[in-house]
Amino acid sequence: MPIATVNPANGETLRTYEAMDAEEIERRLQLAEATFRTYRTSSFADRARLLNRAAELLDDAQQDIAKVMTTEMGKPVKQARAEAAKCAKAMRWYAEHAESLLADEEPAAYDVKDSGASRALVRYRPLGPVLAVMPWNFPLWQVVRFAAPALMAGNVGLLKHASNVPQTALFLEDLFHQAGFTQGCFQTLLVGSGAVDEILRDDRVKAATLTGSEPAGRAVAATAGDMVKKTVLELGGSDPYIVMPSADVDRAAEIAVTARVQNNGQSCIAAKRFIVHTDVYDRFAERFVEGMKALKVGDPQEEDTEVGPLASEQGRTDLEELVDDARRSGASVLCGGQRPDGPGWYYPPTVVADVNREMRIHREETFGPVATLYRAADLDEAVLIANDSAFGLSSNVWTRDEAEVDRFVRDLEAGGVYVNGMTASHPAFPFGGVKRSGYGRELSGHGIREFCNITTVWHGA
Repeated sequence: MPIATVNPANGETLRTYEAMDAEEIERRLQLAEATFRTYRTSSFADRARLLNRAAELLDDAQQDIAKVMTTEMGKPVKQARAEAAKCAKAMRWYAEHAESLLADEEPAAYDVKDSGASRALVRYRPLGPVLAVMPWNFPLWQVVRFAAPALMAGNVGLLKHASNVPQTALFLEDLFHQAGFTQGCFQTLLVGSGAVDEILRDDRVKAATLTGSEPAGRAVAATAGDMVKKTVLELGGSDPYIVMPSADVDRAAEIAVTARVQNNGQSCIAAKRFIVHTDVYDRFAERFVEGMKALKVGDPQEEDTEVGPLASEQGRTDLEELVDDARRSGASVLCGGQRPDGPGWYYPPTVVADVNREMRIHREETFGPVATLYRAADLDEAVLIANDSAFGLSSNVWTRDEAEVDRFVRDLEAGGVYVNGMTASHPAFPFGGVKRSGYGRELSGHGIREFCNITTVWHGA
């Protein structure tokens, strides 16, 4: 795949980049290693000052970088601006909280004495250069939610971004440099996916984080395992959205539309499987389909566009194949389901009902504005359908019954349970999944500690 900006609204190639050669990669690895030796000794106050400055610069550049993101991967420009604002917020959050999150921990006095020590503590120390393999769907946010905690912990970053968002990748490197970070603190590697294995095998790279597809995660995990290096993986998701009779059904249906089509439906944590109790199924389905039909699909650079094109032609083809397979296998398409005429990689908001577990659309992730609708007889069947997935990223439940909430929190196989609302990431809360959605956590204190050497310091009596 070429490293290029291709506008998904019309398929036009706007800019192409040459991949970095072995000599340039080596230069950047040397720079990362040398920079880490000094940067790791910097104070939290100095790191926070630089990260706050990066947030200020990002706020100033919000309009421009939003247009770049929209041009490169097709998200509506209003959502692109919101993404940039969210990144600045996360930078400020980590600038404020990193020192306390990584403060020395003192074990209980009884345990210290019992160990024979005069004193003991646990200290968090940075690991070194961390390779980040990042996707195109949230081209700023996915990177910043790694970079902000990593830099505040004293690590340095090497970004291998998706090949279709090179301008965003270069913007990020320049942003941190302009903020005052030493150039080796955060570097973009303009390379294809084939270069990742060799870079990760380099002894100077101490760990890796990847957000992306399951095959990509498997490849990085295999290499990291072979080299005994720490990894964090955030892979696919097929999140359930469960609606029970006690819920505000109209509100649940309204939020369901946003939960499905955010980022043109290309979000790991977007709700994808809508599991509705039979008592309120017809009412929810009617409202939900009405909401999906009412969405404005069009040029993502226009302010009132709600759904833009998919990021790639192959992505649209993959989505079409899932819907067509379901239709041939007996599913009902309640709206959408047909590729529109004209340029660009558009696909309409689509709702597919009467889905069974033999269909591909039940087993595979739908990465686009396509929802599947299920009828559940009771809570037990809702949980059964929800957990009948290889993925376990997040989940959404709508109910006013606290006993039902407790059951869902206990029984749903997911990294998050969002009650009466849609899943959204926030710097204060850990983010990640179970099963084939990956392992490890990003964000919060859990995320900043993922790439730290958790060190026991013991003093004899």
